[in-house]
Amino acid sequence: MLTPVPSKPHTSLGRVLEALGDVLLEPVAVGRDTRRHLGGVVIHDPHDDAEFPAQAVVLGVGVREPGEVAKLLHTVRGRGGAALVVRAPVASSREVVRAAESSGVALLGLASGASWAQLAAMLRTLLAEGDVGDVSPQTLGGMPSGDLFALANAVAALLDAPVTIEDRNSRVLAFSGRQDEADASRAETILGRQVPERFTRELAKDGVFERLYRDNAPVYVNPDGYDDNLVMPRVAVAVRAGDEVLGSIWAAVDTELSEERTTALIDSSKVVALHMLRLRAGADVERRLRADLVSTALEGGSGAPEAIARLGLLGQPTIVLAMGLLEAPDDDLRLVAERQRVADALAMHLSAVQPRSAVALVGDVAYGIVPMPGNNGDCRERSVRVASTFLERTGRRVAAAIGIGPLALDGSGLRASRDGANRALRVLLTNGGSKRVITAEDAHIDALMLELADLSAARGDVATGPIARLLAYDTKHQAQLVHTLRCWLDSFGDIRAASAAAYVHPSTFRYRLRRLAEVGGIDLDDAGDRFAAMVQLHLLRGLGRPEEA
Repeated sequence: MLTPVPSKPHTSLGRVLEALGDVLLEPVAVGRDTRRHLGGVVIHDPHDDAEFPAQAVVLGVGVREPGEVAKLLHTVRGRGGAALVVRAPVASSREVVRAAESSGVALLGLASGASWAQLAAMLRTLLAEGDVGDVSPQTLGGMPSGDLFALANAVAALLDAPVTIEDRNSRVLAFSGRQDEADASRAETILGRQVPERFTRELAKDGVFERLYRDNAPVYVNPDGYDDNLVMPRVAVAVRAGDEVLGSIWAAVDTELSEERTTALIDSSKVVALHMLRLRAGADVERRLRADLVSTALEGGSGAPEAIARLGLLGQPTIVLAMGLLEAPDDDLRLVAERQRVADALAMHLSAVQPRSAVALVGDVAYGIVPMPGNNGDCRERSVRVASTFLERTGRRVAAAIGIGPLALDGSGLRASRDGANRALRVLLTNGGSKRVITAEDAHIDALMLELADLSAARGDVATGPIARLLAYDTKHQAQLVHTLRCWLDSFGDIRAASAAAYVHPSTFRYRLRRLAEVGGIDLDDAGDRFAAMVQLHLLRGLGRPEEA
């Protein structure tokens, strides 16, 4: 007899309100049944008719008027959603309340000052609690394995103080209830899901982190001398796994902890360490599995249909994005970590835009397979907008570029879309960041030139004819004739534009132009000579020898 496979645990509406209700979410009309399960996070787009995940939480960005809210409540219900979040304050008109009651959709308000991105990240953390590792009802230290939010509440009960659980970079992994009892600094930390940089700088300057990560005992932080928003003292303890520091627990307290509560905090850190290790191990397994599925789907072999089906993308038109780093850390370990970090950031962004997207780091490149439902005619513009928005939001934190492949109408076209995205990405990386997003269509000619440069390099070709003579002359006389020719060709023969690009006076530029024609033996009025020169100059650049040109 087969043993039934345990069903995947689901996060309930009550669980979300318990974790986020004090800081982010205000219940407006939730009904009596808060045990209803939630199945995903979707950003409302009035122009997108794509299906929601079952029992989705819908983020009604920009929806404010009572009539709009009421209409959207019924739309959410009709498409299988369970809850709607709109910006607070929410007008509790009779129309809105009646719509919430008749639709059965929970209506929540997003607190002023909180961003939609923050809320989406928090919700996904909660909804993913049962996705990692073994889904059986396993416990660690008496708490559901990997449930850091429940653990934070348990620690808060032991200490009688609101707490946060943070990683080594002071990012908030989970927080307890009762955060309204803390100060403005804690509220800012929860809303941003990150301790503000001005606080971490001061804490580092005062040696708090050094003591925290050196000693096993908790560290007491007096608020005197810090920002005015930091009113309550803090007690922190490091979370360790052997010699490795995984993170820390921070409690906002009225006074120093008693001996009994200090012991409770230290003991709690050991349990938190087990849960953090469990989460990290599960996340690593999940990443490897997703990377295998994405890689297999993009490869297009016999295993591709099954991989595409497991990713939930079977039969859907999709576009492949390929993202690479423009600036890479020198240290190999930091490079690997940075690639994974930007891949995770892209995954979060794409899941907010299109929940069924699949993202994985495969080798040096982060690939995203993005469903493109609806009108296929505008998918190119939509994909550029998605990629550009991600890079704009991440700003300088992510020095990356994204190549976009052509539309794949079904799984059989994914490999071609991946190849196009790879070619487009290579053009961006070769051009050194002058552009950060480009489609395979727009990069076609430059990609062909790079491939021609590959062929030329494989055969050992060298510059010939006029370009060879100009290179030899420049090397011998420290001249700039090749650069002059490149500027002139790039400017379509416009002397003013070309001289400005070369940073010389137009008269000087004309003299150099005449000189290069003499030295190179090139007829600048001949279309064939001009084309041959342009091809050779492009090949030199593609071969990675711009200093020669």
